[in-house]
Amino acid sequence: MKATSNSLALKKAILVIALCWTLLIAILCLFRFNNLPSIAVTGADKYVHFTFHLIFTFLWGKYFWLRLNGQSIYTILKVGSVSIVYGILLEILQEVLTTTRHADIMDIAANFTGALVAFLLFIASKRSVFINFKLF
Repeated sequence: MKATSNSLALKKAILVIALCWTLLIAILCLFRFNNLPSIAVTGADKYVHFTFHLIFTFLWGKYFWLRLNGQSIYTILKVGSVSIVYGILLEILQEVLTTTRHADIMDIAANFTGALVAFLLFIASKRSVFINFKLF
Protein backbone atom coordinates (compact mmCIF):
# COMPACT_ATOMS: atom_id res chain seq x y z
CA MET A 1 0.00 0.00 0.00
CA LYS A 2 2.82 2.40 0.88
CA ALA A 3 4.57 1.81 -2.46
CA THR A 4 1.33 2.62 -4.28
CA SER A 5 0.82 5.88 -2.39
CA ASN A 6 4.48 6.84 -2.95
CA SER A 7 4.08 6.11 -6.66
CA LEU A 8 0.90 8.18 -6.82
CA ALA A 9 2.58 11.05 -4.99
CA LEU A 10 5.55 10.89 -7.39
CA LYS A 11 3.23 10.94 -10.42
CA LYS A 12 1.37 13.96 -9.04
CA ALA A 13 4.59 15.79 -8.20
CA ILE A 14 6.03 15.22 -11.68
CA LEU A 15 2.73 16.27 -13.26
CA VAL A 16 2.71 19.55 -11.31
CA ILE A 17 6.35 20.23 -12.17
CA ALA A 18 5.74 19.42 -15.87
CA LEU A 19 2.70 21.71 -15.99
CA CYS A 20 4.63 24.53 -14.30
CA TRP A 21 7.57 24.03 -16.68
CA THR A 22 5.22 24.14 -19.67
CA LEU A 23 3.70 27.39 -18.43
CA LEU A 24 7.12 28.87 -17.65
CA ILE A 25 8.29 28.18 -21.21
CA ALA A 26 5.25 29.99 -22.61
CA ILE A 27 5.73 32.99 -20.32
CA LEU A 28 9.43 33.31 -21.06
CA CYS A 29 8.89 32.92 -24.81
CA LEU A 30 5.97 35.32 -25.15
CA PHE A 31 6.81 38.14 -22.75
CA ARG A 32 9.74 40.53 -22.75
CA PHE A 33 11.55 41.17 -19.51
CA ASN A 34 13.42 44.46 -19.80
CA ASN A 35 15.31 44.42 -16.51
CA LEU A 36 16.97 41.03 -16.90
CA PRO A 37 20.74 41.03 -17.33
CA SER A 38 21.89 40.12 -20.81
CA ILE A 39 24.24 37.22 -21.40
CA ALA A 40 27.21 37.96 -23.62
CA VAL A 41 27.33 34.47 -25.11
CA THR A 42 26.77 34.06 -28.82
CA GLY A 43 23.68 31.94 -29.40
CA ALA A 44 22.69 31.89 -25.71
CA ASP A 45 19.06 32.00 -26.82
CA LYS A 46 19.52 28.68 -28.62
CA TYR A 47 20.92 27.04 -25.48
CA VAL A 48 17.86 28.28 -23.62
CA HIS A 49 15.51 26.77 -26.22
CA PHE A 50 17.47 23.52 -26.15
CA THR A 51 17.20 23.38 -22.35
CA PHE A 52 13.50 24.29 -22.34
CA HIS A 53 12.61 21.35 -24.57
CA LEU A 54 15.11 18.92 -23.09
CA ILE A 55 13.50 19.36 -19.67
CA PHE A 56 9.96 19.54 -21.12
CA THR A 57 10.39 16.22 -22.93
CA PHE A 58 12.07 14.51 -20.01
CA LEU A 59 9.46 15.67 -17.44
CA TRP A 60 6.44 14.76 -19.55
CA GLY A 61 8.13 11.54 -20.66
CA LYS A 62 8.76 10.56 -17.05
CA TYR A 63 5.19 11.41 -16.08
CA PHE A 64 3.65 9.29 -18.85
CA TRP A 65 6.18 6.52 -18.30
CA LEU A 66 5.08 6.27 -14.67
CA ARG A 67 1.40 6.73 -15.50
CA LEU A 68 1.43 3.97 -18.11
CA ASN A 69 3.81 1.72 -16.15
CA GLY A 70 6.50 1.87 -18.83
CA GLN A 71 4.19 0.54 -21.49
CA SER A 72 5.74 1.89 -24.66
CA ILE A 73 8.71 3.68 -26.17
CA TYR A 74 6.22 5.25 -28.58
CA THR A 75 4.70 7.22 -25.70
CA ILE A 76 8.04 8.94 -25.16
CA LEU A 77 8.37 9.52 -28.89
CA LYS A 78 4.91 11.15 -28.86
CA VAL A 79 5.97 13.37 -25.95
CA GLY A 80 9.02 14.48 -27.93
CA SER A 81 6.79 15.24 -30.90
CA VAL A 82 4.45 17.28 -28.72
CA SER A 83 7.46 19.21 -27.42
CA ILE A 84 8.47 20.10 -30.97
CA VAL A 85 4.93 21.12 -31.94
CA TYR A 86 4.65 23.20 -28.74
CA GLY A 87 7.89 24.98 -29.63
CA ILE A 88 6.69 25.69 -33.18
CA LEU A 89 3.38 26.99 -31.83
CA LEU A 90 5.21 29.34 -29.47
CA GLU A 91 7.37 30.62 -32.33
CA ILE A 92 4.23 31.35 -34.37
CA LEU A 93 2.64 33.09 -31.39
CA GLN A 94 5.78 35.20 -30.93
CA GLU A 95 5.49 36.40 -34.50
CA VAL A 96 1.73 36.97 -34.43
CA LEU A 97 1.05 38.23 -30.89
CA THR A 98 4.14 40.17 -29.90
CA THR A 99 6.01 43.15 -31.27
CA THR A 100 9.21 42.46 -29.33
CA ARG A 101 9.68 38.79 -30.25
CA HIS A 102 9.98 37.17 -33.65
CA ALA A 103 9.82 33.60 -34.95
CA ASP A 104 13.20 32.04 -35.64
CA ILE A 105 13.80 28.77 -37.47
CA MET A 106 16.99 28.25 -35.45
CA ASP A 107 14.93 28.37 -32.24
CA ILE A 108 12.82 25.56 -33.69
CA ALA A 109 16.00 23.62 -34.50
CA ALA A 110 17.19 24.10 -30.90
CA ASN A 111 13.78 22.97 -29.62
CA PHE A 112 13.98 19.86 -31.81
CA THR A 113 17.51 19.10 -30.66
CA GLY A 114 16.56 19.44 -26.99
CA ALA A 115 13.57 17.13 -27.43
CA LEU A 116 15.67 14.60 -29.35
CA VAL A 117 18.45 14.55 -26.75
CA ALA A 118 15.87 14.11 -23.96
CA PHE A 119 14.31 11.22 -25.87
CA LEU A 120 17.70 9.55 -26.33
CA LEU A 121 18.67 10.12 -22.68
CA PHE A 122 15.35 8.73 -21.56
CA ILE A 123 15.82 5.64 -23.71
CA ALA A 124 19.39 5.22 -22.44
CA SER A 125 18.20 5.50 -18.83
CA LYS A 126 15.56 2.82 -19.46
CA ARG A 127 17.75 0.69 -21.71
CA SER A 128 17.44 -2.43 -19.61
CA VAL A 129 13.70 -2.26 -20.26
CA PHE A 130 14.34 -2.17 -24.01
CA ILE A 131 16.89 -4.95 -24.33
CA ASN A 132 14.21 -7.24 -25.76
CA PHE A 133 12.35 -4.43 -27.52
CA LYS A 134 11.80 -5.07 -31.20
CA LEU A 135 10.72 -2.23 -33.45
CA PHE A 136 9.21 -4.52 -36.06
